Amino acid sequence: MNKKILILGSGFAGMWAAISAARLVHLNNAQNIDITVLAPQPELRVRPRFYENNVASLVSPLEPLFAATGVRFMAGSVYKIDIKEKIVWYKDAQGETVLITYDRLILATGSIARRAPVTGVDKYTFDIDQLESAQLFEKHLSSLVKMEPTEARNTVVVCGGGFTGIELATELPSRLSALFGIDSKIKVIVVERGGTIGGRYSEALRDVIKQASEELGIEWRLNAEVASIDETGVMLKDGNHIATSTVVWTAGVQANSLTEQFSTQRDNQGRLYVDENLQILGIPDVYATGDVAYAASDDVDNIALMTCQHAIQLGKFAGNNAAASVMALTPIPYRQVNYVTCLDLGSWGAVYTEGWDQKVKSVRNEAKKIKIAITNELIYPPKAERDIAFAAADPLAKFV
Repeated sequence: MNKKILILGSGFAGMWAAISAARLVHLNNAQNIDITVLAPQPELRVRPRFYENNVASLVSPLEPLFAATGVRFMAGSVYKIDIKEKIVWYKDAQGETVLITYDRLILATGSIARRAPVTGVDKYTFDIDQLESAQLFEKHLSSLVKMEPTEARNTVVVCGGGFTGIELATELPSRLSALFGIDSKIKVIVVERGGTIGGRYSEALRDVIKQASEELGIEWRLNAEVASIDETGVMLKDGNHIATSTVVWTAGVQANSLTEQFSTQRDNQGRLYVDENLQILGIPDVYATGDVAYAASDDVDNIALMTCQHAIQLGKFAGNNAAASVMALTPIPYRQVNYVTCLDLGSWGAVYTEGWDQKVKSVRNEAKKIKIAITNELIYPPKAERDIAFAAADPLAKFV
């Protein structure tokens, strides 16, 4: 009977885990190993670009790639994992309960936005976390054109000044101007709990974000917390009210809830602790990768972030090592020493940094070209040709 490697999730980590596992199986001419991806859809949703317009186009089909590399796809939504019996239960496309067994399991189910316990947050806010929610936000923006041009209509409040919040906020002035007209009085406000713009970043990077914000006319409310949200706008805890018809929540992210099915250590974002080969600590034959993995990226205490930059490489190592385990081969310890930040800043341009200390290397148009190369090319699936895909899936191949 063939050995089974089962990968849950078809995002960046899941897709690359599958191709990497298939690569190692092919290199070793192993005929008795099946590789299956189980996910709701056979597609890669390019989530890092969901702050952009026309999000429906930001999807890449994966069936041609899987067919070219010998990976099987099954459509379904997982709801239970039994590590003792090595069984996964899921609902198929018809809503029927189905089970599938495995010899090695790779959890690559990603993350979701974490909503704070704020009154009105579920009813009166949008998010751009998933394709469907980003489409709802896009539809809402388009619907504003039919409304009376009041200050509330022309004001968008972004709750959270992290990476996603900054990219969305800096993109909004041009999106709103295209909708309302270039002469419209548009206001974009970022509500941030911290006391500094871009407080999570290096001083050099913060300075660039601040400059871009000022030139784009973006207002930052620092040391501010949301008390409640309703149809009239946002009430802050300091008593100030912001009149708006559009509130977007970008503060906080949490690993997929399937991580809760494992009785082992998780971090405060729900990520599972893994060893250097990305096997979940204390859980034999089960690997975690991408946003569900708490993994050391180097030997100086840097931890992989919940970004596609890390998910892509984590996926390659997890797939390789799961396949190596089945074939009794030596695994390759996960290491991702190089780290870059490329932050889109709307019509102002972008900023590109290198290293964990985030040294600014380029800004404005030069950085924008780098950003476009990354988000429009580098992070997309490889061409659906076996040799090309396998070369890209090598965990030791140069990435960034």
